[in-house]
Amino acid sequence: MNLKRLIASAAAALSLGTSACASVDTPPRGAVPGPALWAVSDRDTTLYLFGTVHALPRDTNWYDGRIERAFASADELVTEVDLTDAAASSAALQSAGVLAEGQTLRALMNEEDRRQYDAALVGLGLPVEALDRYEPWLAAVTMGLLPLLRSGYDPQNGVEMALGGRAETKTRGALETIEQQIALFDGMPQEAQLAFLNETVEALPEATTSLDAMVAEWLEGDAVELANLMNAELDDPVLRDRLLISRNANWAEWVERRLERPGTVFVAVGAGHLAGAGSLQDQLAARGVKVRRIWQ
Repeated sequence: MNLKRLIASAAAALSLGTSACASVDTPPRGAVPGPALWAVSDRDTTLYLFGTVHALPRDTNWYDGRIERAFASADELVTEVDLTDAAASSAALQSAGVLAEGQTLRALMNEEDRRQYDAALVGLGLPVEALDRYEPWLAAVTMGLLPLLRSGYDPQNGVEMALGGRAETKTRGALETIEQQIALFDGMPQEAQLAFLNETVEALPEATTSLDAMVAEWLEGDAVELANLMNAELDDPVLRDRLLISRNANWAEWVERRLERPGTVFVAVGAGHLAGAGSLQDQLAARGVKVRRIWQ
């Protein structure tokens, strides 16, 4: 299973501030609700920027006329990572996320954190030693995903999977490698990983309710409220910068370079990257690149 889909499915892994450009989210007369779609263009190049949800309940209706027209016009589909090699992604994930021989996850915890962690696993119907071989970050994203799967959320119903199924004739591209995404978590100090795991355990009872609320705002196209909800899930500025802000800056540089070549590109990234302060739009605006929202 793709790491990014795991992370983005766990609501506790995302954090954003309130949008600094709220005026751009004021819909014009005649606009209809729908997931936010943006565009960057010059004389011979157009890049559509679409915020996605990586796991959704079955039959969620999001593929409206705006998105269909933009996607049909694109020669190229670019996602965060290559979605076509699930086996390689799974192998990389397991290789990076397993503790050294002789170590166990629960032995890394203090007594109080271990007690809460054990209770959370039992509540999920798992034995307390189920994730003992996992590093704390992988245990966190796994635990964050489980209640969502049981509530009907499924990465196979996610936006990227749906777009990939419609992209047979399109060139495919990726902004990052799976190894880079794994390093976002695997490269954190162990203390930070354990803190992330503790936050995930505390958020588990509300995980599905939180994601339900986020998906509702995503379907309405309310990027400002979506950012507000995400901000409530995690307020660690270091993790926010690591997961979102720094990556948005890298992607803004990629967009600038891509504008130098002609063509039409549909860029699909997690909706958290396209809402709130430090978003990809903010990063592009700081570089003098104009982003417009597609309302109809």
